[in-house]
Amino acid sequence: MARFTLKSYLPRGLYGRAALILLVPIITIQIVVSFAFIQRLYEDVTVQMTQNLVPQLNLLIQTAEQAPETLPFRAGVLGIDAALGAEPVADRARFYDLSGRRLRESLDRSVDGLMGVDLVRDRKEVHLAIDTQAGLLGVSFPRNRVSARNPHQLLVLMVLTGVLMTLIAYQFLRNQLKPIKRLAQAAEAFGKGQVVPYHPTGANEVRSAGGAFLNMRSRIERQTQQRTMMLSGVSHDLRTPLTRLKLGLSMQPETADTRALIDDVTEMEGLITAFLDFARADATEALEVADPTVLLQELVDKSHRAGQRVVVGALPKDTISMKLRPLAITRALENLVGNAIRYGTNARVSLEVLENSVRFTVDDDGPGIPASAREEALKPFARLDAARNQNQGSGVGLGLAIAADIARSHGGSLRLGESADLGGLSVDLVLPR
Repeated sequence: MARFTLKSYLPRGLYGRAALILLVPIITIQIVVSFAFIQRLYEDVTVQMTQNLVPQLNLLIQTAEQAPETLPFRAGVLGIDAALGAEPVADRARFYDLSGRRLRESLDRSVDGLMGVDLVRDRKEVHLAIDTQAGLLGVSFPRNRVSARNPHQLLVLMVLTGVLMTLIAYQFLRNQLKPIKRLAQAAEAFGKGQVVPYHPTGANEVRSAGGAFLNMRSRIERQTQQRTMMLSGVSHDLRTPLTRLKLGLSMQPETADTRALIDDVTEMEGLITAFLDFARADATEALEVADPTVLLQELVDKSHRAGQRVVVGALPKDTISMKLRPLAITRALENLVGNAIRYGTNARVSLEVLENSVRFTVDDDGPGIPASAREEALKPFARLDAARNQNQGSGVGLGLAIAADIARSHGGSLRLGESADLGGLSVDLVLPR
């Protein structure tokens, strides 16, 4: 059973939530004060002023019935116009005239024979029709006799003041949130392998968080450099004796044993290269503006020169320019194509431009990977013997892990699926534009 939660309707951004925290109390106060002001002040004042006018209206009614020859009565000291033989008046009031409702109710209770109250004919006048023994008495008097003068001014002033203070408070709040946004942008960029300038500013808590982020970034950079330097040194130290072994074996008479030993040495060199690629993952390569279509086409040409059966699927017709690490993307695609050729007979590469990203797709006709094992396949050193035919090639389970790491360093992702037409594995390398 679905449960209603207010959280799903709240803004997700920091600016939106801060604005909500700021506006909800102000709007609530405005509404409460407005209703209290209208009900407790203006409506009550209207009733009181109307009751002050009632004796004068009753006097006019008495005069009309006892001395009708004295009418019409024009303003004078009372400020009221009265005349017999007037036209009927309908009850009319504007929808926003809140005090007019109380005016009509108060006159109904206090004036006998009241037929109608018109508050629309003239904004500044009140027109009444009263049934008397001498006939229909028409009465008009200024609206300010029964209502507070310009009652909307306080409401308008309150709203304008609230809006002004909201803008001032939001500007102040925006200045306080800006350092948090800069910290989030620096952290997000660092997650994509970019080091952007950042200096902690803002409140003490934000400065503390910014300083902790800078310390963490420095430690991670030092660890990455140390790991890369260590593995580069190990790779160099291991390659030298391996090269000597390979050279010595090549000078021996060619036998089955020497060929097997040379293959082992070659495999060890490949393992060392894979380890170094995984440890480095081209994190030190700078971002460049490149066309992914060109990178994909160069990869296909290189595969054809190597005798690999790689076909090109869909490609965008227009030129694409985006920031990426060309060597890293090329290495990731080479790993994906190499896996497709190793475990299948044919591979197909394609590129699709989405609204906010580009998607490289590599399909093969191999055995594929079961859905339950795809998450495990992206982990380093994972070898899925039950899913992929290990007799068709050797490896250490780093191809997909390297490609996934490169995708994450660009802020993208690597997704495994099933090829709809080839029947094997389908790998999507998605990069944000």
